[in-house]
Amino acid sequence: MSNDDIDLDALDPTERIKHDSNFLRGTIEQGLADEVTGAIAESDTKLLKFHGSYMQDDRDVRAARQKKKLEPAYSFMIRLRMPAGVCTPQQWLALDDIATRHANGTLRITTRQTFQYHGVIKRDLKTTMRAINDTLLDTIAACGDVNRNVMCSPNPYASEIHSEVFEWSKRISDHLLPRTSAYHEIWLDGDKVAGGEPDFEPIYGPRYLPRKFKIAVAVPPMNDVDIYANCLGFIAITDDKGELAGFNVTVGGGMGMTHGDTATYPRLADVIAFCRPDQSVAVAKQIVALQRDYGDRVNRKHARFKYTVDDHGPEWIRSELEHRLGWSLEDPRDFHFESNADRYGWVDGADGRGHFTLFVENGRIKDEGECRMLTALREIARVHDGEFRMTPNQNVIISKVADQDRPRIEAILRDHGIDPDADRSAVRRSSMACVAFPTCGLAMAESERYLPSLIDRIDAMMAENGLQEDAIIVRMTGCPNGCARPYLGEIGFVGKAPGKYNLYLGAGFQGQRLNKLYRENIGEPEILAELEPMIGRYAKEREDGEPFGDFVIRAGYVHATTAGRNFHHV
Repeated sequence: MSNDDIDLDALDPTERIKHDSNFLRGTIEQGLADEVTGAIAESDTKLLKFHGSYMQDDRDVRAARQKKKLEPAYSFMIRLRMPAGVCTPQQWLALDDIATRHANGTLRITTRQTFQYHGVIKRDLKTTMRAINDTLLDTIAACGDVNRNVMCSPNPYASEIHSEVFEWSKRISDHLLPRTSAYHEIWLDGDKVAGGEPDFEPIYGPRYLPRKFKIAVAVPPMNDVDIYANCLGFIAITDDKGELAGFNVTVGGGMGMTHGDTATYPRLADVIAFCRPDQSVAVAKQIVALQRDYGDRVNRKHARFKYTVDDHGPEWIRSELEHRLGWSLEDPRDFHFESNADRYGWVDGADGRGHFTLFVENGRIKDEGECRMLTALREIARVHDGEFRMTPNQNVIISKVADQDRPRIEAILRDHGIDPDADRSAVRRSSMACVAFPTCGLAMAESERYLPSLIDRIDAMMAENGLQEDAIIVRMTGCPNGCARPYLGEIGFVGKAPGKYNLYLGAGFQGQRLNKLYRENIGEPEILAELEPMIGRYAKEREDGEPFGDFVIRAGYVHATTAGRNFHHV
């Protein structure tokens, strides 16, 4: 049954909030003007997400403030919309300045190739939004029940194909933007709609989507965007001449679930069809419209597109898509992925310039001790005439560097305590964590602040077994919502309680298979006790070229997860 046939009162309460919001306005403006509290109304916090911000509080001080009968230390996270993760040196400097003046003095690269700020207080929220807009970037649709930041293989200069694919990803992003003028009215003092007439959302409608929607574009053999984790994906396919023939279309990926609720599960996307490049925008639009009309608006835990695909089947999705398009799609074409990791150091591009991928542990760009990464990248931005590109693995590419400028870039890094030739362990380079404590309200355990020390211990095990050059994909999140894509970790940690994690094993090294629960609710001593003999066996018993995720399945530690619906099955 189409969503238009459902009584609004029977839907999840969020649906009424969206419906009654006057296209995302709500009472946000009035809430910003209220100086009595650092918070805004609960209904407006849901609408604020569409504008790119979440209200949070500092959980490190929550209990102490409660004892003193003070309200929580409210602040706001602001996330940018930055298709394919691109910014200029001038934009970088401006974003750095905003972080210093209005946020907590750090830049955080997200797993969707953009930045987010933490610690922005309410009275600075509008000023910060306007400062971001002044850089010719914005935050609209970075969060909320709309299409989020479109990801793309991060270096468009690696080949002519990469460059062409990058342009299509931007077109898709632009086409799927919300059209409401509420963003400009609230944050930029734009003119109100003439005569008080409501806005019109030609794609989303007045209630937008049932839940968030994510799109990625991949260029084989690299799956650096984790294409299968996205609601909709486009996999670039080349012809016999090496030119872009089109895209394989994937549908139904998504990471989040709820502890203890087996009706919720992560799911990897299905490859359903092939389209020409000039058809990709229309395909994206109609897939989003399909989810708008058939996604579950009653049960929000069942509202992601992955459940719509499972409820109706991939074949029905293709049939309905073709019906809406008015023409038939071709069957998928062959492709091959090798890895979902980044390529570190210098890479020579088809543009004749160099592109340096800098490892940023868990995406946090900051000055800490001798490693002054925030200052280093600021100094590079002042002399760099190329671009900066964020990767889906939370790293940064200093892009389009002329050969004669490479020594200067490396010298700046060294002067700020960063060795550009540093040989960090392959496991550390392949690890990723979400923010979690102290700002995320959903966190059950530490993630970003804890994973580096746990990697130290895993590194020691790897070195003892002669595996220091071997990569294992490690992912950690503080809750089961999956922001760091933990269910695609060959070793995955998902927070269950303070200091306690569910341990998952067996994901595919190319991002093509989910992992499986191995141990539940364990702390560091139990984690290390489980991993130590396992890594020892891997060193001795693995087959030639066998990834860790494949080994733990062959060795019987876990069974392979063959589909999202089987994620909870032994």
